[in-house]
Amino acid sequence: MHESSNDPFTPDRHRLRRAFERAAASYDQAAFLQREIGGRLLERLDLIKLKPESIVDVGCGTGAITAALLKKYRKARVIGLELAPAMVAAARRRAPWLRTLHGVVGEAEALPLATASCDLIFSNLALQWALDLDRVFAEFQRVLKPGGVLLFSTLGPDTLLELRRAWAAADSHHHVNAFFDMHDIGDALMRTRLAEPVMDTERLTLTYRDVDGLISDLRALGAGNVTAGRPRGLTSRGRMRVMRETYERYRRPDGLLPVACEVVYGHAWGPLTSPSCARTAGPAVFPLSQLRHRGWKED
Repeated sequence: MHESSNDPFTPDRHRLRRAFERAAASYDQAAFLQREIGGRLLERLDLIKLKPESIVDVGCGTGAITAALLKKYRKARVIGLELAPAMVAAARRRAPWLRTLHGVVGEAEALPLATASCDLIFSNLALQWALDLDRVFAEFQRVLKPGGVLLFSTLGPDTLLELRRAWAAADSHHHVNAFFDMHDIGDALMRTRLAEPVMDTERLTLTYRDVDGLISDLRALGAGNVTAGRPRGLTSRGRMRVMRETYERYRRPDGLLPVACEVVYGHAWGPLTSPSCARTAGPAVFPLSQLRHRGWKED
């Protein structure tokens, strides 16, 4: 977990916020993974009988999925929360006609929301940037109404595995952000007493013609290297060459380079009104059908 400032994998919060601020203008062109996984997360809501009055989208990005939440729950008050003001502004502009997205700049570890104020906390591919999952889930537990729903996706440690190995062959610095293991996420859910947590994973493979295209997309998303252990100077041409040559070993017979994505899904219920209250039927969670999309493969 990203708990210690001495941990080389700890995200640099200020650097991350600046990266997201700069990426607001370029985010949408590279956010195909965020849209696809967000769509899958929205489909899981179809399995839950819920008529929320108040929703918060934690890590709303530029608002593509937040806008879908506004359309799905037309009577709900929807809040979009992000680290960067430019992201929040972009999300607010995306709200459907005659609907208002309430934009908030903040962090998941310290939600600027009242206790027991939300029926649904929705978070799509944002928790990987958290410094402390226990604090995040404690905040989710605090903000959820009794019987409210938490639904989230994040990335597991096998994500960007090829890129991580390619950089490891070039030098000893940390060039790729770290991701939480599903078991660590589940343990954090249990420690914060969110009810009936359920988790599952699926593996996707993106493809690129070259590694520079992948790096360009990561920067466009604001998802470049923001770890404390990142190299402080410019990376030499020699190291870049070694990284590219190592990544080339993964090139597939179809001529494309694979990019591994381990997607972790989770949901839980908010605090029950009393320990004796038993839920008769919780939502079913399962991997959705195989994706058919250019540039994607589901493992």
